[in-house]
Amino acid sequence: MEAARNRNTWHIHPDTAALAQRLAAAIARMAQEAIAARGAFHLVVAGGNTPRAAYAMLPQLGRDWQCWHLYHGDERCLPPQDPERNSLMLDTVWLSQVPIPARQIHHIPAERGAEVAARDYAAVLPPHAFDLVLLGMGEDGHTASLFPGHDWGLEKSSPATLAIHDAAKAPPQRVSLSGWRLQYTREMFFLTTGSGKRVALAAWLRGESIPAALVGTAADVWLDNAAWPEAVPGAI
Repeated sequence: MEAARNRNTWHIHPDTAALAQRLAAAIARMAQEAIAARGAFHLVVAGGNTPRAAYAMLPQLGRDWQCWHLYHGDERCLPPQDPERNSLMLDTVWLSQVPIPARQIHHIPAERGAEVAARDYAAVLPPHAFDLVLLGMGEDGHTASLFPGHDWGLEKSSPATLAIHDAAKAPPQRVSLSGWRLQYTREMFFLTTGSGKRVALAAWLRGESIPAALVGTAADVWLDNAAWPEAVPGAI
């Protein structure tokens, strides 16, 4: 089921398996369209469990891997082999199985500390728009590592990357693309599953100023039935 509200489109899937399958197919299709039109596909990946199953399907669906360029929306300041690193998850379920050139896989060097990693990562971001940005949303409405009560970097005068020192979830030190840099993309998908996200999604539908809503002003929101706040005033 799909529903439109404001400038968002809400893709409601029966369960997480269906969402992952359709998401993987959409990413592969968008990659081919971008490569045919511009010779490259620039993708910002999200961490967490929601997109993991979709990433695992991409080795069978994708092609023209030499044209893919990958970036992260955020990363935790932990050692590279820490199981909480987004980069390790991506390498394990997807990148170890496909021949994307190493120079085109841009992991955030968060093990260097938030300030240094944010500065260094800003230098590798492309000057043009991304083709697709994938984002998740926390139960508090945060996205990437942009948490409520913090500077989200929505103004174009903000840096493209932000050093986070007091994240609301552990670890406190993180690196995140800023709000405006995440928005500088041809397409944006939010991936949200589970009943724990209903309150935040209802706030988004009501137009409240949570980070996900302010970053995803024109996003496609992919969710499962469990996350859809159908009984909440303001839902469709």
